[in-house]
Amino acid sequence: MTEQAKTPIQQEEQPLLVHFDTRLPKLTFLQRRLIPVIGWTVWAVIRALGPTIRFEVLGGQKAGREYRPDLPPHIYAFWHRCILAGAWYFRNRNGVLMNTTNFDGQWTRRVIERLGFLTAQGSSTRGGLRGLAVMAQRLEEGFDAAFTIDGPRGPRYVAKPGPVMLARRTGRPILLFHIGVERAWTLRKTWDLFQIPKPFTRAILVIAPPLEVPQGIDREGLEQKHQEMQKILERVRDVAEGWFSLSEAEREHERAIWNA
Repeated sequence: MTEQAKTPIQQEEQPLLVHFDTRLPKLTFLQRRLIPVIGWTVWAVIRALGPTIRFEVLGGQKAGREYRPDLPPHIYAFWHRCILAGAWYFRNRNGVLMNTTNFDGQWTRRVIERLGFLTAQGSSTRGGLRGLAVMAQRLEEGFDAAFTIDGPRGPRYVAKPGPVMLARRTGRPILLFHIGVERAWTLRKTWDLFQIPKPFTRAILVIAPPLEVPQGIDREGLEQKHQEMQKILERVRDVAEGWFSLSEAEREHERAIWNA
């Protein structure tokens, strides 16, 4: 089987040594000095913009309108594009986020930990299996687990298999969501078309019903769940991104469906 023909799950299973390696990379003097500067700057931007965003939630149980910290933990997955709005909305909710060990991951870690998240070091290319082991332990302790599912470097809108692998291991359901904003700065040169919400914008958080992954599922079944996750992520993205172009009557129709 060629590398091009392998599924994401099959690629995730090898080589094992790479996927257990969470050693920090060697950074230049300038990079080491930039980490705290970038971290504080990004946190300050989120802290300034976050309180001005007006969220509406479609769907969701523990995640959204009916959030209760005493309910069993879930596994969350969302596209990297909406991480800024998502980090603010889900702040201080006992969540652990998979975080890459590269340079970007070092300043990102400082930002998300200031927002009340824990981190598990790893990514789809390095340290992922060790990161999944940490997340499984945190789920047992009652923490939620979360993935920027097409991160850390893309391809954009292509879901990695981490959540379904973690769900098979732990038996916890997966909650898939996307956040659309009415007004935002879009960084066109970034791989994920990253969005920075503008002050006082409206935002719509669309949360799909939980995706269950049986603990005894085989490789073929796991791949099917991976593809199902991909389709659901595309669905919530399309609803959220198109929300503010709908008429009020169309929005009421969608509310009736998602909030039933």
